[in-house]
Amino acid sequence: MAAKIPVTVITGFLGSGKTTLIRHLLENNQGRRIAVLVNEFGELGIDGELLKSCQICPEEEDNNIFELTNGCLCCTVQEEFLPTMQELLKRRDKIDCILIETSGLALPKPLIKAFRWQEIRAGATVDAVITVVDCAAVAAGTFASDLEAIATQRAADDSLEHETPLQELFEDQLACADLVILNKTDLVDEETKIQVEATVKQELPRVVKIVESHQGKLAADILLGFNAAVEDNLDSRPSHHDTEEEHDHDEEITSTHVILDRSFDPQQLQKQLQNLSQEQEIYRIKGFVAVPNKEMRLVLQGVGNRFEQFYDRPWQNQEPRQTRLVFIGRDLNKLEIESQLVQLSN
Repeated sequence: MAAKIPVTVITGFLGSGKTTLIRHLLENNQGRRIAVLVNEFGELGIDGELLKSCQICPEEEDNNIFELTNGCLCCTVQEEFLPTMQELLKRRDKIDCILIETSGLALPKPLIKAFRWQEIRAGATVDAVITVVDCAAVAAGTFASDLEAIATQRAADDSLEHETPLQELFEDQLACADLVILNKTDLVDEETKIQVEATVKQELPRVVKIVESHQGKLAADILLGFNAAVEDNLDSRPSHHDTEEEHDHDEEITSTHVILDRSFDPQQLQKQLQNLSQEQEIYRIKGFVAVPNKEMRLVLQGVGNRFEQFYDRPWQNQEPRQTRLVFIGRDLNKLEIESQLVQLSN
């Protein structure tokens, strides 16, 4: 009988750095054939496309990136996750391991319990749960870099069944972890970093290794190969939801996207987006930008007041050089957003 495919579950709040971590792992896969499931939020699938754009990833392997967009994974396990896993298991001879990037709201345990189901158990096992922690956000006592950005995800997901306070969700993510990655340590001083690490250790029910990461640059040997068979020892991973069933949730926050056949000066665009975030309740912005006289595609991501820009790859020959942005927030005025961007690009 063929060995089970090891699956690594990567959890953490929005903006903590999960996608960056996975992208670095794909670019430094050391010959591993890795499939990725992304619990995406936003109509354009920016995170999934960003992973597919890894220059080291052969084009024929792009179909190993799966975007699960019907809702938070822990609430849509049976409807969306199960059939996707069944398809992956049919290709098990071409896959060495699977990464699952959960949304910022996902509870780890309901997803892991699915690996006890007969349809999955025979072919896959949870190698480890990795929890990515935003050091600066924990130091600020918010756990995520923007509290309202988390509310965005919560309210826009019609399938979400749990209304979990952020601290409880943070505790659940840590309680299930086999490895904790302390990310964005460059945004705090040494004393604060030590305090955050102490806070994390207090929430860990077992001895779990904590490692620091800068821009997700960790070796594959650190992230893979735990052989923890997590689905078989869930009793040692307590959750606030172990005895709970369903919870109501708010439904006021949405996402919208803008696609423009125009290019932008990156700094002018970022300044305008920051202004828009003050005028409207925009919690997160992510997307791709066409830059004048630049052959590379610019990736732009903003959470709260923090923005990040980098060029990920050249524009492909048949690819339209469009600027495509996803906006996540409350009561968004798409026409106003688009109007201001059009005026800026003229």
